[in-house]
Amino acid sequence: MTEVTRAKHGNWFLAATKGFHTWWARRHGHAPPAGDTDARPLSEERQAGPSGVSTLWRMRTTVKDEPGSLAALCTALAGRRVDILSLQTHPLAEGTVDEFLLRAPADLEGSELAREISLAGGTDTWIERADAHDLVDAPTRVLGLATRTALDAAELPLALRQLLGRCTIRSLPAAPVGGGRGPEGVPVEGALEDTVMRLRAPEGGVITVERPYLPFTPTEFARARALVELDARLGPRVPRSQDVLTLPEGNDITVRRADTGDLEAAKAMQERCSTRTLGMRYHGPIGDADRYLNHLLSPRYGRTLAVQTASGRIVGLGHLLWDGDETEVALLVEDEWQRRGIGSELLRRLVGMAVAAGCESVYAVTQSSNTGMVAAMRGLELPLDYQIEEGTLVITARLDSPLGAAEGAVGVTSAEAP
Repeated sequence: MTEVTRAKHGNWFLAATKGFHTWWARRHGHAPPAGDTDARPLSEERQAGPSGVSTLWRMRTTVKDEPGSLAALCTALAGRRVDILSLQTHPLAEGTVDEFLLRAPADLEGSELAREISLAGGTDTWIERADAHDLVDAPTRVLGLATRTALDAAELPLALRQLLGRCTIRSLPAAPVGGGRGPEGVPVEGALEDTVMRLRAPEGGVITVERPYLPFTPTEFARARALVELDARLGPRVPRSQDVLTLPEGNDITVRRADTGDLEAAKAMQERCSTRTLGMRYHGPIGDADRYLNHLLSPRYGRTLAVQTASGRIVGLGHLLWDGDETEVALLVEDEWQRRGIGSELLRRLVGMAVAAGCESVYAVTQSSNTGMVAAMRGLELPLDYQIEEGTLVITARLDSPLGAAEGAVGVTSAEAP
C-alpha cells in the first residue's frame, strides 16, 4: 500500500503498522486490473459471424488528418474480412485517433491486425480483445454512467473506470486525515498530461486518473470532466433504501447505507466500544480514530453500511474502500452486539457490492488474533489468500464465485441474518 493510499484511508497515522505497510507496498504493483474493460477469456469472446466463428477486438490508431486516411484503414480491414461494428474519432492537435470495435475471423491474430493497420498508415496502434458489452454505443454508455453517478456519489470512481477502461483512480482529500500537506491543487478545468489526468474533486481535493499503457485523448478528458462536474453539482448523496433483518434471538436490526451525516452516531458507537475492539479494527493507537471516521463515511472513497437498532442506535459499520486498483473491506461491531452474525452479514453484503462493481478481489487488513474477522472471511466460501507479517494479517478473497451481486445490495426486503 503506497504513501498515497495510507493518506487516503488514514492508516498512515497508526505507527504500529508502518513496517507492514512498507512490505505491503512491495507486494502490490499498480498494473491495470484485467477486469476493468469487461474483457472475457477467448472462449467467451468468440461469436458466430457471417463467415463462421469470429472474435471481437477494440483497436485505437492515430492517422493523419487528411482526406483518404480513414479510407485506407477501412480498405486494409476489408482485405482481411474484418467488419467495423463501431467507430469513434478523437481529434488531436495533429492527426486523429480512430477507435474501432471490430469483428475479425477467429484465426486472425491481434499482431497481424496491427501490422495491417500500420501498413495502411496507422501509428501508435493499440489493440485488445473485446466482448458483447462493448457493442453498446458510446452515447448510451455515457448516459448510463451518468445515471449511476447521479443516484450514488460512491459510483463516481467506478463510472470513471468504466468510461476510460483499465486505469488507476485515486481520490485525495484536500486536508489529509491527521494533518499534513494535501495534494498539489489543480485548475478548475483540470489538467491532462499524456497518460495522467487530474480533476478537481467536488470537496476541494484531487481525483487522479492514470493509464500508463494508453494516453488519454482530449475527448476522453472532456467526458471525464463532465462526469465529475455532474457529481459536484448534485452534491453528497447515497441511496436511502434499507433492509430489516431478524437476528436469531428475535431482535430486528436495519442495514442501510451510511454517509458523513451519520458521523456523530458513528462516533458514539466507537465510544461504547472497548479498547480491544477498537485496537482490532484500527491495528494500533486509536487516538485519531474519530477523525478517521469522517473519511471512512465519505462516499468519495467507497461505500459504508450501517447496522441500526430499532431505537436508532448504530451498532455496526462495514466499509468497502476503493484503494486504487484494489478494494478493501473493514468491519466494526459494538462489543455488546458481537457474535450475533452482524459482522458476517455486513461482510457478505460488502462483497456483493464489490461483485456488482466488477472488482476481482477484496482484502481485509486485520490482526492474526482477530478470530472473528478470520471466521467471517472464511464464511464467504471464496478462495482466500493469507499474508502475515509481525502480527498483521491480510486476507484476500478472489471474487470468482457465483456470489450474487444482488445479495450485496441494500433493498427493501426482509431476511434472516445468519
